[in-house]
This record gives sequence, structure tokens and C-alpha cells, in this order.
Amino acid sequence: MVKVLDQYVTDNCALYHGDCCDVVAGLSDESAGLSVFSPPFADLYCYTDDDRDMGNCKDYDEFFEHFRFLVENLYRVMQAGRICAVHCIDIPAMKERDGYIGLKDFPADITKLFQECGFIYHSKTCIWKDPLTEATRTKAIGLMHKQLCKDSTMCRMGLPDYLLAFRKPGENQNPVDNQDGLTEYHGSLEIGGKGIKRSHNIWRAYASPVWMDIRQTNTLNGRAARDPEDKKHICPLQLDVIERVVALWSKPDDVVLTPFLGIGSEAYVAVKNGRKAIGSELKESYYKQAVRNVKKVENGVSKQTGLF
Repeated sequence: MVKVLDQYVTDNCALYHGDCCDVVAGLSDESAGLSVFSPPFADLYCYTDDDRDMGNCKDYDEFFEHFRFLVENLYRVMQAGRICAVHCIDIPAMKERDGYIGLKDFPADITKLFQECGFIYHSKTCIWKDPLTEATRTKAIGLMHKQLCKDSTMCRMGLPDYLLAFRKPGENQNPVDNQDGLTEYHGSLEIGGKGIKRSHNIWRAYASPVWMDIRQTNTLNGRAARDPEDKKHICPLQLDVIERVVALWSKPDDVVLTPFLGIGSEAYVAVKNGRKAIGSELKESYYKQAVRNVKKVENGVSKQTGLF
């Protein structure tokens, strides 16, 4: 029995207002063809006061203790040979919280956990981010020009995003075949060519270990989901990233699972591309916005109507 506070279920999706550990535990074995999500970044942000909120943890280690429950169930729910894609960053260590200024290798610790739970480490993509934008947003000492002038040993490079891919062992019984190659490109480059030549050019961009062409502002609009008491607003995952994941590692009618639904970006892209979406979200305002976003794509609403 899945414990949920609310749900939106259609032929295209099943979206749940509830704890991801409860929801995923209630799903059938090997029912998901793809999972893609951006988890809470350990103890960096707290989205709610709920004890079930993984971001509402006392420290970094407690987050991973909680996260393990989900990853173990993800292994059970994923189909053999299929991919679980995780968006993450290195986490800044803060003197007042951690006792030092530096970085925590969050991607490495996520990789270790997934491997301990049985997954195969499949690939890692670095996604370029503008360091000036990060400096303006976070006020990080290591990115300040005045720190360069004062003592540059404390200066660091900007933080990119990472896309980690993990594969469940076993033979994929339902191959993701692309008979015509890749026909749609999502990014900032000008992709030339026609037919198979164009597909080769798109694949070259997607196969790059560093994605320099992700449009950082190409996201769903999350402002409507912000509660009055929210002190921080975390930008939703870029649609270009999700589009690439869905195109590369799923096929029409596959079930795409996102345990951290947020405002529905992954579910939106899945439904838009003819997949079935399952998602869970603990924060009520995010869940309601996710339902609105998915309803719009179900109704064929374009970006000109204000969805982005």
C-alpha cells in the first residue's frame, strides 16, 4: 500500500504527493525502464521541516543513511540492463557547519552507494556552469575577485553539474533501438546536416564527456511553486539534460520514474516524448505545480503560453 496524501493519475502519468521511500517501495519489481532525478544535495538545503525530507538531515552521513533506503528499492524497481541517471554537484563545505572551507565529493559518494546496492557505474558527464553566475548567487569566498587579490590560495574554480548514470546488471530485454538515429537536438549549438549525418552530429554533442551546450535557463518556471516562507529557491533541472537522458536511455511507452518530482520537469519531458511518468514529491507546493505542468503538456500547451 502506497502512503500518499494526494495523487494525479492518468493514462500518461502517476504523480504522488508523498514520501519517495514509501512510493517507490510500493512499485512492482522491474517496472521502470528509466529513472532520472536530482536528489537533495545532502545537508546543503532543507526544503521542509518534515522528518521524511532527506534534505532535513542533521549531517552528511545521515543523508546517505536515509538515501540508501531509496537506492535499494530503485535497484529492485529498475528493469535489468536499464539506466538510473542522477544529477548532482560537489557540495561546498562551510566553516560554520563543517569546520573547514572546501568541497565534499558528493558525486563520488553517490557512486559508491549505488555500487554497494548492486548497480554498475555506467558513465559520468560534466555540465559546464558559469562561475560568475555562481559567485553572484552564492557569494562563495573562493570565487570572489577580492579573495584573488587578498590570498589566491583560497580561490577555487566554479562548480559544474554532474550527470551520473548507473545500470542495473543483466540483459536488457527491451532494447532502446533508434532506427533513424537521433533526430532532435536539445542544446545551444547549431547542429547541421541531414539524416544520418545530422544524427552523427547530435550524437557527437551528446557523447561528449563535458556538455558545454546546456542552456541553463531552459527550465520549467518554478516561481509559482515557491511557498511564502521559502528562503531559498533552487532552480529546476535544465530541460536539455532531461531531454538527452530520455532520448538516449528510454523508448516510447517506457515508464520513467523520478522519486524527487519537484515541479515536474522529468515527468513533463517523459510525457512530452511519449513515455509514462511516475513521480513522488513530499513538498505540497512543488507537487501541485508539477501536476499543473504535466496537465499542460498533456493538453499540448506550448512554451509560448508561459509554461517556461
